Amino acid sequence: MLLAGLCTVDLVQRVADFPAPGEKLQSLAVDVAAGGPATNAAVTVAALGAEATLTTVLGAHPLAALARADLATCGVRVLDLAPGRAEPPPVSAVAVRDRDGERTVVSRNAAEQAGFPVPEPDLDGVGAVLLDGHHPALALKVARAAKEGGVPVVLDAGSWKPVLDELLPLVDVAACSAPFRVPGPSLAERGVPVVITTAGPDPVRWRAGEDSGAVAVPEVAARDTLGAGDVWHGALALAVAGGEDDVAGWVRYANEVAAERVRHGGPRSWTAALGELGKGVR
Repeated sequence: MLLAGLCTVDLVQRVADFPAPGEKLQSLAVDVAAGGPATNAAVTVAALGAEATLTTVLGAHPLAALARADLATCGVRVLDLAPGRAEPPPVSAVAVRDRDGERTVVSRNAAEQAGFPVPEPDLDGVGAVLLDGHHPALALKVARAAKEGGVPVVLDAGSWKPVLDELLPLVDVAACSAPFRVPGPSLAERGVPVVITTAGPDPVRWRAGEDSGAVAVPEVAARDTLGAGDVWHGALALAVAGGEDDVAGWVRYANEVAAERVRHGGPRSWTAALGELGKGVR
């Protein structure tokens, strides 16, 4: 699978509770890992036993080396579009509350990463592509090539971005959360064949043409919700790449994988638990 989009360096502090303004806390644990929607989705795909190539912008800064090493350990192949870039990659400051896995995230994302050349993507043997829209030129180049090659395009819609006006007509499956808002016409009216809406622990709703439905989310004791949505999107894209035309089945699979993620504390501890869930899905 090809996954294209944001890669951050996440500094994750596990805390007993979130600090009040001006308060200092001693964390229970700390981790450093690569993050970002497309990146966490790529880690998921690799953990499920499939090939995962992440196309992103990292650069040559020492912080980028941390993300690159983490992804190599996770089995993700990285195609860096700006390997000589001296500026640091985006950094996310994350706090995860120990008692229920809730998290807060402060991030700069890819606001200042632009102007790099985007080559034609290699889609040979790729069953689906996943985009998060954080690098607009990259997202459009990959989506156009996938559309021309008959490769399904899955969008992690996240928040509204200006590039979506141009990108949505190229998307086959758009997945968004309940708070996501589209200015003007809906996703379906903009030409997206399959629209899926997540709502945390509530059922995931989907619509494909005249068909629609909802799939319940497994009830689990949450240890860590950081990146759970990204994990869900990675599993969804992998199910789409499997070639079966079963939207409810795609959603059910993604729900199972994301539920397994939130059972585990820490940014990577969950990956070892996904082996069985990856069997039969490529």
